[in-house]
Amino acid sequence: MNRRESSFHRLRAIEVYGTPLTSRMLLGTAGYPSPAILASAVRASGADVVTVSLRRETAGGGTGQKFFDLIQGLGVKVLPNTAGCRSARDAITTAQMARELFGTDWIKLEVIANDDTLQPDVFGLVEAAGVLSRDGFKVFPYTTEDLSVAERLQRAGCQVIMPWGAPIGTGQGIANRRALESMRAYFPDVVLIIDAGIGAPSHAAEAMEIGYDAVLLNTAIAKASDPARMAAAFDGAITAGRIGYEAGLMPVRDMAVPSTPVVGTPFFDLDDKS
Repeated sequence: MNRRESSFHRLRAIEVYGTPLTSRMLLGTAGYPSPAILASAVRASGADVVTVSLRRETAGGGTGQKFFDLIQGLGVKVLPNTAGCRSARDAITTAQMARELFGTDWIKLEVIANDDTLQPDVFGLVEAAGVLSRDGFKVFPYTTEDLSVAERLQRAGCQVIMPWGAPIGTGQGIANRRALESMRAYFPDVVLIIDAGIGAPSHAAEAMEIGYDAVLLNTAIAKASDPARMAAAFDGAITAGRIGYEAGLMPVRDMAVPSTPVVGTPFFDLDDKS
């Protein structure tokens, strides 16, 4: 058994809507230089799930079917998303089209409120989540770190909550750590996935260290000079962060604490010749 395969270096599977996932990375498929580079990044990431924008691919002028064939050939689970939708009605219609096209009831639900920040429209999000959940969808809502919104999404039927780390594509990392820590503490038994704003492997490790179950990435890998190597870097960071959380991270202290206590400890003078 090599180091990678040992029990100390394996993550426990995460169960999402009754489906076990061995990887804690969900990978977006937008913005890659070529289909071949996308495929190599997906393989290097080890991800079980990739997200696909129905609007972008169906607007590809004949390239959509080739893209779908590529994704299916990778043996991953597709999570269609409603990227670009500006209203609950638009998102619901897009989700229904995605279910018919991909044959899945999983949907990443996005309802965007602001063009500059791409912040979710939380009112439309909760409305659409309720409608889709009642229609049999397994909803993955992209939301803010607001606890009251998360509660409403849960009541609407969402078993997964996906707060942003920072605005989409900014690479700022964990912008509001305290709020995300509060959400983790408030929802100890809910699958929480950081979605958006992650720009470096260290950001992903931080998300896992504070107890999040998974990270959804796109731009940081797609726009890297070597997407496959960056995907592998994120895979290692996510694994390390999660194992660190499960192992029990040391608490932060205000004062120094010696690793070797000196009180009551005998000292030996190795230079004493007497």
